[in-house]
Amino acid sequence: MASTSAQLPSNSSSSNLIRRWSHDVFLSFRGEDTRYNFTDHLYTHLLRSGIKVFRDDRLTRGEEIQHEHLKAIENSRSSIIVFSKNYAESRWCLEELAKIMDCRKEFGQIVLPVFYHVNPSDVRKQTDSFGDAFTNHEINWKNKVQIWRDALTEAGNISGWDIEDGYESKFIKEISDICKRLNDKCLFVGENLVGMDSYLRELTSKLKIQSNDDVRIVGIWGVGGIGKTTIAKAIYNQIAHEFDCVSFLENVKEIHKVKGGLHDLQKRLLRDITGEKHYISNISRGAKVIQDTLQSHKALIVFDDIDDDLELLEYLVGEHHWFGRGSRVLITTRDRNSLHKVNEVFEIEGLNHKDALKLFSLYAFQQSLPEEDYKILSNYVIHYCQGLPLALKVLGSLLRGKRTSEWESEWHKLKNIPNAKIQDVLKISYDELDHTQQAIFLDIACFFKGEDRDFVSKILDCCEMFGESGIGFLEAKCLITVSHNKIYMHDLIKEMGWEVIRQQHPKDPNKWSRLWNPDDIYHAFISEKGMKNVETISLELSRSKEVFANMKKVFAKMKKLRLLRVYYSNDVMGKKYKISLPEGFEFPRELRYLHWEGLEALPLNFDPENLVAINLKCSNIKKLWKMKKHHEKLKFVDVSDSQQLIKMPKLSSMPNLESLNIKGCTSFCKLYSSIGAFPDMNFLKELLLENTGIKELPSSIQYLTSLEFLNVSGCSKFQKLPDCFAKMRRLRSLDMHGTRVKELPSSIGYLESLEFLNLLDCSHFEKFPEMVKTKCLRWLHLSRTAIKELPSSIGYLESLEFLYLSGCSRFEKFP
Repeated sequence: MASTSAQLPSNSSSSNLIRRWSHDVFLSFRGEDTRYNFTDHLYTHLLRSGIKVFRDDRLTRGEEIQHEHLKAIENSRSSIIVFSKNYAESRWCLEELAKIMDCRKEFGQIVLPVFYHVNPSDVRKQTDSFGDAFTNHEINWKNKVQIWRDALTEAGNISGWDIEDGYESKFIKEISDICKRLNDKCLFVGENLVGMDSYLRELTSKLKIQSNDDVRIVGIWGVGGIGKTTIAKAIYNQIAHEFDCVSFLENVKEIHKVKGGLHDLQKRLLRDITGEKHYISNISRGAKVIQDTLQSHKALIVFDDIDDDLELLEYLVGEHHWFGRGSRVLITTRDRNSLHKVNEVFEIEGLNHKDALKLFSLYAFQQSLPEEDYKILSNYVIHYCQGLPLALKVLGSLLRGKRTSEWESEWHKLKNIPNAKIQDVLKISYDELDHTQQAIFLDIACFFKGEDRDFVSKILDCCEMFGESGIGFLEAKCLITVSHNKIYMHDLIKEMGWEVIRQQHPKDPNKWSRLWNPDDIYHAFISEKGMKNVETISLELSRSKEVFANMKKVFAKMKKLRLLRVYYSNDVMGKKYKISLPEGFEFPRELRYLHWEGLEALPLNFDPENLVAINLKCSNIKKLWKMKKHHEKLKFVDVSDSQQLIKMPKLSSMPNLESLNIKGCTSFCKLYSSIGAFPDMNFLKELLLENTGIKELPSSIQYLTSLEFLNVSGCSKFQKLPDCFAKMRRLRSLDMHGTRVKELPSSIGYLESLEFLNLLDCSHFEKFPEMVKTKCLRWLHLSRTAIKELPSSIGYLESLEFLYLSGCSRFEKFP
């Protein structure tokens, strides 16, 4: 029998994998021909081989095939069809056959034909006894005949066993061995596989199984507990029979850690491939034997849970040329750095809400939806798990059979004490980090979640923590994600980080390295003990008790404090409530990031010597520090919505400043005296002046050659831009929405990087300049201006996508 004969059709559904097989083999046969001889002997041999077989033992059958009979076909992994002389006379057999071939198409069911004293050509072409049978069928079953003929033709084209002469026992053993091998390749996948179809469809497309000319290596990448191994087992079960040899090496990373583990993994792989034990003297010899063996085979190999250990990748996983044509290799991992040899990476994302609810319900209620009284509580848990299958299964099992009051108690406990089974799985990735990477992870979990990646990286750099490298490594380890340049972290991973901190000194927060919970911060402050270890504090004021009564004494102990954020989650509260620092208060000298909203005033001796970023939004500060020395580490200043601010230090005293946010500082009117000399400002990318009291910009702004974003929108007194923009070649966005400008200077036309220009509601704006070099302009908003026409050069704006002119009552014509 040709090994390709049992291949799945190319359109077979991935749902084949996640079906719950009730039988390994369905036997289709004509009872009067073979019931008491060949079929009975085959059935007995299959059972003795440990193969579950469905055989219809009824001696008489009705005209209509039974529904449970059709279900038995659907729920069988494979079908053996024994074509005999009178097979086609039976409408029942033909209906079975049609259903079997449907299951082959839809579910990828394996079909094994046996041509028992009949010619395969007669089956394929419906000649001889098969043709005679159809003479009657053409009269009585016209609507069924073509379906039956197509099924016979398809089945007759599958290579099988042609039993005419010879010992039947030989053929029976051969068939039984094939069935056993197919069955032995299958792995237990688990129960309640929800959402698997979509995963398998995408993975199947990446594997390109139908292509036999190449070798493909595909990585399955995702956080712990997301279902990587389950998905790998499922796809393995689906396609294993299409390969000459297969191997599924589970828990590779853990086995490799044990002494001699790599050696054992090599021997396991060779035993799976050849079916024989191999003596290997060392791992170098093992790698050579694996390569020599695999090159002559079309193999399916799964390396489950790999890390980026070079020895493992070099001596076990190997290279593409190790494998024979048509081979497929799957690697599951939490670490993207281990996937540099793959053709494609399949990133596993969490379940959507519908699938998450179903999976949780199957474990909590043993049904697809929660019971009525538990719906709200179930949704709390679904939100908490954020699509992580491991968490849904663990918590579903934990809550099964409990009363609603017990659910509520477990829910409150969970918010304070994470489930250990979930945490243990997630913490594996944390334990693999080096000391600096662990520190960055904890900073993100306790402080930086949701912040801009570049911003965080630069602060970490100034803490000598190699931010860009560390953030990239955490992303590769699936401990964080970066979307639109913002850093995000799954809540369960964040809680794992919190638990790492708590376990440093259980129930003693004044000794922790990081503080984030208002209650813990309160207890740490009032104890007036410890605080020597604290490196970061993030305090949300609207949820906190009064903690500042003895802040001077407590802050004096914080010699290691690097990151401090005191904020309101509600901006309205930040503008309403102000905090005064006690006389003589000093911020710790090691502080790199100061974010304190609603501050009444800074200490008189405030010196941002080591600060990289300062955020004093919604403060009552009238001016920042008085000291005139340079602050070369300072990169980010945000004093937005500080309505009493009237003066800023000279920007030239902050030569490395990248972002200045003064928006909403309505008392800030004079940019000249506060800005200072611009030529030293080589890094400023963002200048936000919206809703301030300024009237114009100084001509020295032309020296801000790195500026990318300039915003003066909402400055109701702003009337004029200086004609000095020709040198500002990096400016991408200019927003003057709601100002009193009448025209733009001609130098605006030379802003070759400008993408966004907003003059919405500039009711005095009348004339638009010629746009000479603004080839990148995509977005031009001129709605509700006094403009009458556009310049002829508007036609040369080849990148323009959006042009708004609504409400321009004086507009007359286009060029």
